[in-house]
Amino acid sequence: MNDLAQHPMQSVEWGEARKKMGIRVERIIENENVYQLTIHPIPHSPFSIGYLPRSVLPTTDVLRQLLEFGKKNNLIFVKLEPYVHYDVSFSIDVLNENKNLLHSPHALFPEWTQVLDLRPTEEELMKNLKSKTRYNIRLAQKKGVIIREMFTDDGYSIFEKLYFETCKRQKYHGHTPFYHKTMWDALKETQAHILVAFLDETPLAAYELLYFKKRFYYLYGGSSFLHKNAMAPNLLMWEAIKLGKTLGGETFDMWGSLPENYSDSHPWAGFTRFKEGYGTKFLRLSPSYDLVINPTVYKMYNLVYKIREKLL
Repeated sequence: MNDLAQHPMQSVEWGEARKKMGIRVERIIENENVYQLTIHPIPHSPFSIGYLPRSVLPTTDVLRQLLEFGKKNNLIFVKLEPYVHYDVSFSIDVLNENKNLLHSPHALFPEWTQVLDLRPTEEELMKNLKSKTRYNIRLAQKKGVIIREMFTDDGYSIFEKLYFETCKRQKYHGHTPFYHKTMWDALKETQAHILVAFLDETPLAAYELLYFKKRFYYLYGGSSFLHKNAMAPNLLMWEAIKLGKTLGGETFDMWGSLPENYSDSHPWAGFTRFKEGYGTKFLRLSPSYDLVINPTVYKMYNLVYKIREKLL
């Protein structure tokens, strides 16, 4: 079925990982496309939410099937986050033709990402870097930072430790260790790669990356508080670019970003600027949509969500 999927989150391996987490997975196959969605029960209620991430644009017939499925399975709504370039005319047409479809007030994916064309030569890619990024890469090399691809679970363990250290330091609440390990186990044979930056055998930074159908994806990253002046993450990203190119990748998707004219005061400005240093292009993707199944409960859900957001 992977021949029908266009993104790792639509792959068989991703779906199987979600099943191992106790998540119900459903698939709709139409012509040459697959629509893999997950079902998420709301605790202490009879309702659930459907999530369809990174599929192609659902056709009218697929939307109808999702609506029927939602009614039969007591879904409040199905969140759709297509992996396609933003098209304002499509957005208007879709919303006009489907009264149950609304712009989602709570997107899970950022609407913008940054992408890098991997087809130029390594020399051309280096030339296209921002001067500060190029300087930091050479500084890391001069200081003795070494990058290793680690295929084993030991490599994953290093990544996991650095990732959760970074989450704690930045007060970011992401997925659980169980989620990450289950996903790694499902993807390590086919899609996932771990790169680790070392200085004198001390791991300073690590990335988990995915390769799927000539696209390379930066999935997660973590770094140590130690030796910040060694610029290990800069060299690590450069080696990730080279790995993606070696694997046959044509595009490197950085998995989320602020828009091009971002504010330096935004909490995401740091990693947006970091990614921008590698000669990327800003890309706007389709917005998130909610296919509303139960309008009354949907309004209540959004109200509770807003209150919970303020409290957190």
